[in-house]
Amino acid sequence: MTSERRLMQGNEACAEGALKAGLQFFAGYPITPSTEIAEILSRRLPEQGGKFIQMEDEIASMAAVIGASLTGAKSLTATSGPGFSLKQENLGFAIMTEVPCVIVNVQRLGPSTGGPTLTAQGDVLQARWGTHGEHTIIALCPASVEETYYLTIMAFNYAERFRTPVILLMDETIGHLRESVQLDKYDKMKIFSRPRPWETPDKYLPYAAEDDAPPPMAVFGEGYRYHVTGLVHDESGFPCTGNHAAIDRLLRRLNNKIMAHQDEITLYKDTMTEDAEHLLIAFGASARSAASAVKIARREGIRAGLLQVQTLWPFPEKLIRQKTLGKRSVLVPEMNLGQYAREIKKVVSDKTMVVTLSQIDGRLFHPNKIVAYFRGEERHAEIL
Repeated sequence: MTSERRLMQGNEACAEGALKAGLQFFAGYPITPSTEIAEILSRRLPEQGGKFIQMEDEIASMAAVIGASLTGAKSLTATSGPGFSLKQENLGFAIMTEVPCVIVNVQRLGPSTGGPTLTAQGDVLQARWGTHGEHTIIALCPASVEETYYLTIMAFNYAERFRTPVILLMDETIGHLRESVQLDKYDKMKIFSRPRPWETPDKYLPYAAEDDAPPPMAVFGEGYRYHVTGLVHDESGFPCTGNHAAIDRLLRRLNNKIMAHQDEITLYKDTMTEDAEHLLIAFGASARSAASAVKIARREGIRAGLLQVQTLWPFPEKLIRQKTLGKRSVLVPEMNLGQYAREIKKVVSDKTMVVTLSQIDGRLFHPNKIVAYFRGEERHAEIL
């Protein structure tokens, strides 16, 4: 039976992937280049019994998503750089209170208002460290329209399974790209929902967890009443600012519930990496250019390979160590000034040269710019 093919935009694939994952609530504010996600969901979500609200600003959007999730609804917001900055305080609140939700950031050129219609990958470190305090985060990054659909579903699965906010870090190129896709291959994907309590309401402790597992999450409005606070808290949910052992236990658990499953969370694709002398590590739209560069290099007798990282955070240290072992050089093309390359350099053998190839003019990499480095012609590469 032939699968149905559709011409679909990246932002549309994000919206459809969210619906496939069971999205029930969206709150957002229009901002280029993510607006199509909100536009599509304003029509599609009510058709499936969900709720759509255009909020007055980005701060309120993130707050509404948290509130909806506490009532049991799978929740999403979508934005771009300036809006992502405004969401950081409430993002930290969601991390501390273990509220599952998905935040889409379709990156554009910055800082500040920057270039609303120009592509960039400048929010990589902001996704990891944008909110203050010791925390970890899951951030996924697609390189195609079909990957956007798949990774949106995975973002919801991770959010629900680990009771945490998850960031889908797209870029303008992918958000506005149109490609032919086959989505029915994902019809049998497992869809996760948050763990629910088995205790009666009078015995329920909202943050009681075994080992590093996320605690079961009761739904507001179903007879469970509990305290939710951004302050450090004990198993009851009430502040424990004077109990240093409880604070240590809480913050370590918030980290370990994700890091203990890092191998499972780490998603990637590799192309001709086994015999490669030169390894390209790329993500998002830059990975598309890198894939073309590998084909050109191979035709010229240059043994290049590509590791496309789909899970940017938590940083896939084990994978990077394994794939870079024995390589002559590691080239990291990204549309920033080397944000991810510097993370890679920290874990790569000193015998392997790590090179960052940057582009920050609002345009996507041309594959020849990457191949030029292999030919010794590129003057804008920085050796880290």
